[in-house]
Amino acid sequence: MSESEHRHVRVAVIGSGFGGLGAAVRLRREGITDFVVLERAGGVGGTWRDNSYPGCACDVPSHLYSFSFAPHPDWPRTFSGQEHIRAYLEHVTDVFHLRPHIRFDSEVKRMTWDAGKLRWDIETTGGNLSADVVVSATGPLSDPKVPAVPGLDSFPGKVFHSARWDHGYDLAGKRVAMVGTGASAIQIVPSIQPEVARLTVFQRTPPWVLPRVDRAISGAERSLHRALPFTTQLRRGLSWGIRELQVQAFTKHPDELGFVERLAKRNMARAIKDQALRARLTPDYRIGCKRILLSNTYYPALAQDNVDVVASGLGEVRGSTLVAADGTEAEVDAIVFGTGFHVTDLPIAERVVGADGRTLAETWKDGMAALRGASAAGFPNWMTIIGPNTGLGNSSMILMIESQLNYMADFLRQLDVLGGRAALDARPSAVNAWNRKVQDRMRRTVWNTGGCTSWYLDASGRNTTVWPGTTAEFRRVTRRVDLTEYQVLRAPVRKSAAEPAEVEA
Repeated sequence: MSESEHRHVRVAVIGSGFGGLGAAVRLRREGITDFVVLERAGGVGGTWRDNSYPGCACDVPSHLYSFSFAPHPDWPRTFSGQEHIRAYLEHVTDVFHLRPHIRFDSEVKRMTWDAGKLRWDIETTGGNLSADVVVSATGPLSDPKVPAVPGLDSFPGKVFHSARWDHGYDLAGKRVAMVGTGASAIQIVPSIQPEVARLTVFQRTPPWVLPRVDRAISGAERSLHRALPFTTQLRRGLSWGIRELQVQAFTKHPDELGFVERLAKRNMARAIKDQALRARLTPDYRIGCKRILLSNTYYPALAQDNVDVVASGLGEVRGSTLVAADGTEAEVDAIVFGTGFHVTDLPIAERVVGADGRTLAETWKDGMAALRGASAAGFPNWMTIIGPNTGLGNSSMILMIESQLNYMADFLRQLDVLGGRAALDARPSAVNAWNRKVQDRMRRTVWNTGGCTSWYLDASGRNTTVWPGTTAEFRRVTRRVDLTEYQVLRAPVRKSAAEPAEVEA
């Protein structure tokens, strides 16, 4: 799609991962075709396009980690790999005829609200445009975070982040450092351990790891799902229900998670016989405080002779020597960072300029906050998918995305009802009231009381990431837009060239 075809659109969607594609499908189903999806890369998929590291897979069951409006009977495994999830997103793009709406290689550089015209002016690497409404679906797991390690710039070997895997670099026979022990690292470690000469894992904090109940889905099962689609929904519903029942333990009764801790310790004991190593791998915080990880191969890989676990974070790089914070040294040829993403300091926030001339990052300098996880005060007709406090610690983010798409759809309906040139701006009082309720509920959750420091928390220690309730509850509170929570803005209207502009009531 060339710039000249769409100088102005009703809706601009930023990103083509699950959130962006879901928004595009919902817009079409609402009868809205005047929209564009701006994608900085050359293909769809978002985090499932960018994360192609060895062993990359989802830790949510396949039938739950897919759109309810696009069930997929042919998932090959109960927990699908990256290549299958990306193929699913390509399939959704084609089935719902989304490609004509997508502008690839169009990274958003700046979005500025024009109060006079009630629109967003958008600068991208693929050209400029404007939009009545912006739906930001960049996602929190899109911009890798690499720590500022002293001496890293002088490292003579290869360095890359797990989300920017260098497939042209052969790790076979190399001495490799894995920095981090999060969700990506526990998949990478067992995948590369057999081929590297030596693998040194720098572990700042050990994770809790439970067995991964994964298996191939048989041909008979897939045939059944194709012939009787309701069986796919039953499978999805069962997975959803189990996870809904777990929420109380995470949000109200963290002490009930002790039983799960014992299961995790047994999982470790089966593979780790060395008592000293087991001690280094045992967390000192309540399970669930950080995301619970699933793997059958992580602990067995760590027990291999060519693997060293350093129970300390990487502190310094001296040439090809890596020095941990506790002084442990390791000579390596390559460094792989599995150190997460910019989640509470979203880079896109630096590029969004609101009604008062401030960026979203400036508005959120004391912590992210958005009404019902979608609307930020001072940013009219701007919505985010997977916004503040919409993350989950135990279930599928697709459920939360679909709830936010319901809210987006009603937001656009309300604009239609208002008629004319109108915009909705979340009232600061409504945003503050919503955020206060969320933070009050957060106080007793395992994420805040479990004794860990996680990527759920921002620099001030506030949890601005996770939703402290069930997905069903979130679906209820995002079903409709409450206009009393918004200020209705109207474009200035001139009665004649000689008269001053007035603002419609």
